Amino acid sequence: MPVPGAPGEPRGRGERRALLGGGPRRPGGRRRAAAGAVLLVQALERAAFFGVAGNLVLYLSASFQWPGEQASRGALVFLGASYLLAPVGGWLADVYLGRFRAIALSLLLYLAACGLLLATAVPDGRRSFCGEVPQAPITPACPAPGCPRPAPAPYCAPTLYMGLLLLALAASSVRSNLTSFGADQVMERGRHANRRFFNWFYWSINVGAVLSLLVVAFVQQNISFLVGYSIPVGCVALAFFVFLFATPVFITKPPTGSQVSSMLKLALHNCCPRLWRRHSARDPEGAQLLPDQRPPQPGASPQQDIANFRGLVRLLPVMVTLVPYWMVYFQMQSTYVLQGLHLHIPNIFPNYPSNSSVARGAPASSYKIPEAWLLLANVVVLLILVPVKDRLLDPWLLRCQLLPSALQKMALGMCFSFASVLVAGLLEMKRLEYVHHNQTVSQQIGDSVYYAAPLSIWWQTPQYLLIGISEMFASIPGLEFAYSEAPRSMQGAIMGIFFSLSGVGSLLGSSLVALLSLPRGWLHCPQDQGNINNCRMDRYFFLLAGIQVAAALLFMRISGRYERAARGPASPSCASRDRG
Repeated sequence: MPVPGAPGEPRGRGERRALLGGGPRRPGGRRRAAAGAVLLVQALERAAFFGVAGNLVLYLSASFQWPGEQASRGALVFLGASYLLAPVGGWLADVYLGRFRAIALSLLLYLAACGLLLATAVPDGRRSFCGEVPQAPITPACPAPGCPRPAPAPYCAPTLYMGLLLLALAASSVRSNLTSFGADQVMERGRHANRRFFNWFYWSINVGAVLSLLVVAFVQQNISFLVGYSIPVGCVALAFFVFLFATPVFITKPPTGSQVSSMLKLALHNCCPRLWRRHSARDPEGAQLLPDQRPPQPGASPQQDIANFRGLVRLLPVMVTLVPYWMVYFQMQSTYVLQGLHLHIPNIFPNYPSNSSVARGAPASSYKIPEAWLLLANVVVLLILVPVKDRLLDPWLLRCQLLPSALQKMALGMCFSFASVLVAGLLEMKRLEYVHHNQTVSQQIGDSVYYAAPLSIWWQTPQYLLIGISEMFASIPGLEFAYSEAPRSMQGAIMGIFFSLSGVGSLLGSSLVALLSLPRGWLHCPQDQGNINNCRMDRYFFLLAGIQVAAALLFMRISGRYERAARGPASPSCASRDRG
């Protein structure tokens, strides 16, 4: 009778998996419990994230008296950093911490950053961290009605940006590691289980967003930001507890190292051979670290390193052309919010006067509909259409052999994002018509008064619906494309790059807002004191629409070339992906 594990004898399936680092096969109940814990942590973390991001423009403008364009810029910087820093958390997990410890430490940092933001929501906390509110300097009277006035420096900016950047680092680390950590829990059940996990993972993101936007946004706008920011703190604390409580059922893997240095050496060797030769002359031992000259070591083989590098070179142009899409996408949580604050926001109870002031602790009759509730249009579209697409539309298209590729879906998503920002520009043109004819209503949101056009905020619903549809066609297939096309040994790095490039889009949008806020720019209106009625934000939206059209045309050309190459003979990167 053969002895299992003896030399030359076939090993059991569980033993083979143990040698590969996956451990023995676990009961299905524990796998479901592990995946369910990951989904619950993700929903709670997203509820906390959207609890901060959803009303951040209102918080900065109402509580700190930041001008509208500076508040939008701060929100875009926070959103961009929360994606741009994703490779940092992934690299730390790969090299030093492992995904489990990286997630646990990130949740602790998350909790501390949310606590700092909560402390600034009360006057005593603001004075402790930021000092006293600076008094406006006395300046000479303007000789002409339209003379420019110097814009004051935003109050408490260093403390707020530090807290937001720490929060962005924690959120990006959780995002880059929790996705792969959750997939590890169901990896042994095959590709179909992975696909189902990603569907439910995206669903849990939107469940967290619904909880945050329905409850947290209402509390922040109508009660107080102190209570409103206490809820994200509680969500992060609960997520941390759930994650630690589920430790016994998790599959955990030790850090396996990173291929970043190998990729950088290969890029230097291929793109700058003269610089590489000079580097080799200075450091002959380091020069021998090229993959084909490196001594054998655990991890990817030298041939796989080269194949991975070639695959990365093929993937990057496709992902880079998505950056303008992210520029448009993140307007949903910045300039769309700012536009909504200058449209008529009705009371939740319409039988009462529509323009009654909203003071802290006001009766229910004067509660305004939270502007952030418009984000629910985006979320509800995804909650409804994603299961319909997954269960009905995609199987029908597959039977008819009409199912578009991930790249074709992404191009369609860009068309919907173009439509969204175009609709936003047209609405802004109409809003400014009312403003220029002095047809405005004053409405108090929090502690600030906004002079809004008599157009209902519900006119923003189409642009939010369109951006939600675009997310279903561009963001989800983009995630699928990055995960499926990447070599298996580089999936974590490619996912980090994908999230990082979305952050680049947000930061480019912020830079564009900053550029247009300079004197004589479309968004330069310091005399508005937080309002945007003398700005030309419609032109900003139309500029974004033009950028999106140009990017979509470039994307279709690059993606067409990519698909033609993929239909050819199997590339080395494909072979590496199959072997990995």
